Amino acid sequence: MRAKITYFALAAALVVYFVLVGSRGVLLIRQGTAVTVTFGVAVLVLPLIGVWFLWKTTQFARKANALAAELEAEGGLPVDELKRLPSGRIDRDSADEVFARRRAETEDHPEDWRCWFRLAVAYHDARDTPRARKAMQRAISLHDGK
Repeated sequence: MRAKITYFALAAALVVYFVLVGSRGVLLIRQGTAVTVTFGVAVLVLPLIGVWFLWKTTQFARKANALAAELEAEGGLPVDELKRLPSGRIDRDSADEVFARRRAETEDHPEDWRCWFRLAVAYHDARDTPRARKAMQRAISLHDGK
């Protein structure tokens, strides 16, 4: 729950920032000179890119959470079997061991979104965020039939 609150607080702060930057872009365009109009248009592009990125990130999180809820209802969520260090961090060897099993499971069933979801969790536990995101995107596309 804390992660959701943090996410929404940061998203709200970004939206406020986008509005402020966008208003500055409009003010520059209203000046009417070639230089200020050019800068104004350039300034307006940044909030548009930010809004698009925020939208895509929110959609990804919503879809991943929906898959997690569906997998939980089926009883298929991966069990946390990872060893932890005294600091609470995940033991790297333990994460690698679980990852190897998840990868083999995914190789055996490459069209099963559930396997890709569990692989994404294993990538995340192994601190490989880019691959975790790609595996989760694959799980989402398989689930959606794309």
